[in-house]
Amino acid sequence: MTLIKKLGKEFVITTELGPVKGIHTNESLEKAEKYLPLDGINIHDCPMGNLRINATMMGALVQNRLNTEAIPHFTCRDRSLLGTQADLLGAHAMGIRHILVTTGDPPKHGPFGETSKAVYNLNTFELIRLVKKLNAGLDYNDKEYGGQTQFNISCTAVPTSKDMDREISRMEKKIEAGADFFQTQVVYDAQKAVRFAEKSKSLGKPVIMGIMPLKSLKMASYMKDHVEGIDIPDNIIDKMKDGMDGIEISCEIVKQVFPYYDGIHIMAMGNISGTNAIIEYVNTLTK
Repeated sequence: MTLIKKLGKEFVITTELGPVKGIHTNESLEKAEKYLPLDGINIHDCPMGNLRINATMMGALVQNRLNTEAIPHFTCRDRSLLGTQADLLGAHAMGIRHILVTTGDPPKHGPFGETSKAVYNLNTFELIRLVKKLNAGLDYNDKEYGGQTQFNISCTAVPTSKDMDREISRMEKKIEAGADFFQTQVVYDAQKAVRFAEKSKSLGKPVIMGIMPLKSLKMASYMKDHVEGIDIPDNIIDKMKDGMDGIEISCEIVKQVFPYYDGIHIMAMGNISGTNAIIEYVNTLTK
């Protein structure tokens, strides 16, 4: 069963490929082959303005090599209107059927600084609408271009937003534009995640919750105090002080949110064994 058909009917599990070193794609693919069965693998589009191989092209390699559906990120940052449409048609021709539409981190954060110019010809909502037009066989000018794409559009959501009503409103607007499902940012506060799921359920679109296993108490404390948008409750810090590791805590969070979400998205920063441990745990919940 494909990811889009499974969503909303069965609990799904996705993860991330992680950074590819230049053109050394085999190293990343060989590593990803060690994952237990997954429903999808995300590929980032030059995160934080760092140079990475084209996400949609890498997604095609993932699908051909691993027989797992790819969800490449597709940013507004680097493409003109013409380039956006051309790249989407190319992605479809290579077999990509899922894309995560996102704004994209500004290039100034990366190693090329202000020398690399951002484009942002379209914003996120405009890009979603454009993809839906391509799915209908029309280009930006409502002219038939020859054929129809079949993209399923994923968008981001932030369950830990300080203004949850505003976040739900943004999700509504993304759905109106054409979003098919959501993958959330990292969540550590299970109670807040459940409240968000209950509010977003009325939107009628599948939501996959993001989980990132904490590697250490030091990492947890730093993220709690310095990383905007990351909400780590004190009880998580206390559990790590008492000796629980990040994988155990992640599984505990998954258990609490399992009845409320359509799946989880594991962001384990290349930790294959940790990702597989979470997959194994989720499989016990789905039996």
